[in-house]
Amino acid sequence: MATRTAAGSSRAALITDAALALLTERGMRGLTHRAVDERAGLPQGSTSNYARTRQSLLEATVRRLAQREARVLAPGELPMPGAAPGRGTEGDGATPSDPSGPAAPPGPDALIAGLAAALHRYLTRHPDLLVCRYELALEATRRPELRAFYDATGRQFREPLEALMAAAGSPEPERHALSLVAWCEGLMFSCAAGSYHRSVPTEAELRTGFGELLRGMLGRVE
Repeated sequence: MATRTAAGSSRAALITDAALALLTERGMRGLTHRAVDERAGLPQGSTSNYARTRQSLLEATVRRLAQREARVLAPGELPMPGAAPGRGTEGDGATPSDPSGPAAPPGPDALIAGLAAALHRYLTRHPDLLVCRYELALEATRRPELRAFYDATGRQFREPLEALMAAAGSPEPERHALSLVAWCEGLMFSCAAGSYHRSVPTEAELRTGFGELLRGMLGRVE
C-alpha cells in the first residue's frame, strides 16, 4: 500500500509539474490534458485518469503551485511564531537547526531579513512559478468555482503572515498583512511581467523596502 501511495504521489507530481511548465511556456490555452501527457512523457489518457475535468486539472495545478511556493516562501530563516529558534520549514534555502526551547517572539529585524530572503529567492530562482500564479489567478476571475478553491489555497500563506505580524507587535495584523501582501504582489508582478523584469532588486534593497514598510506599521523598526 505504501509503495502504491508513493507511486501515486509521484505520478501526481509529474502531471502537475508538467501542467505548471505548460502554463509558463504556452499560457492557459496551452494547458490541455493531452498536452500535459506529452509534456510529462506519459501515455495518452494518463492526465484524464488523474483529473477527469478541466476544473479538476486546474485545482490540482493550483494545489501543486502552492506546495512549490511554500518551499520557497516558508524557509527556515523566517521566524515563525511559536517555533523553536532556527527551526522552520525545510525547503529551498531552508537551514533548520536543533530546537533549544521556546522561541521569543520574532523581532522586526528578523522578520525583515526573513521576508527579504524569501522574496529574493522567489524572484531570482523561481520566476516561472510567478508566471503560473498570474495565469491561474486570471483564470480564477472567469471561473467562480476555481476562484473559491484558489482563495482557500491562498489562506495557507496569509494566515501565517498575520501571525508573524501579530508576533512582531502589529496592533492590526490582518490589515498590516494585507498591506504587506499587496506590496509584495506589486513588486513580484513588476519583476516577473512588468517594466522591472530586468531590474530585480537585490536582497539588501528588499530589506530596505521591507524596513520602510514595516517602520510605518510597527513604529519601531531600527
